[in-house]
Amino acid sequence: MVNSKVIVVEKIMDANDQVANQIHDQLTANKVFSINLMASPGAGKTTFILRTIRELSAKLRMAVIEGDTAPVTIDADKITAAGVLAVQINTGGECHLDAMMMKRGLEQLPLDSLDLVIVENVGNLICPAAFNLGTHANILIASVPEGDDKPYKYPNIYRGLDVLIISKTDLLPYIQFNMDYFKQGVGLLNPGLSTFALSAQSGAGFAAWINWLEKQVDQLKSNG
Repeated sequence: MVNSKVIVVEKIMDANDQVANQIHDQLTANKVFSINLMASPGAGKTTFILRTIRELSAKLRMAVIEGDTAPVTIDADKITAAGVLAVQINTGGECHLDAMMMKRGLEQLPLDSLDLVIVENVGNLICPAAFNLGTHANILIASVPEGDDKPYKYPNIYRGLDVLIISKTDLLPYIQFNMDYFKQGVGLLNPGLSTFALSAQSGAGFAAWINWLEKQVDQLKSNG
């Protein structure tokens, strides 16, 4: 007997991927590099974005799509106050953004006047991993206070990553965090994953991340 739930889920994911492919083509055609930023609640996504804006606002034209489960604009207001256009997407309680939500967000952005779109996904280590948004890179922020066992507990989100950010490294002297154990878990799931250990507060290690991001934007601009 065919499981109807499986068929429904497959149809939902297929439809999502179709829209995501259209989004990817649209962003690429406009030469706008895009990243899907995922993390657990409290990992420091917004602080990381604000530091990235601070480092790149003089060089790149940026916009941020903010995904939230509730109709609050706290994070979007912080981005706007930093001088960058922000679009708020209320997921209606859903624990992730999907391609249709992403499409609605992009419709509010002047893509022909942008170089970079940062998507701040909903704080969650499970749901966002399943939904392709059509961005050029999937990035996870794993903060030191969360512990060094997250790759072992949430393997799926690590498998689909292009970049891993190990954040809040300024807290390493005060928290029990075995970096070797953490990286070993990551390596088993995603060998050779580009990884940056940094602190958005102090700026330590941030230059390497900025250099990587600038190279991706420049590469997309130069293609075609």
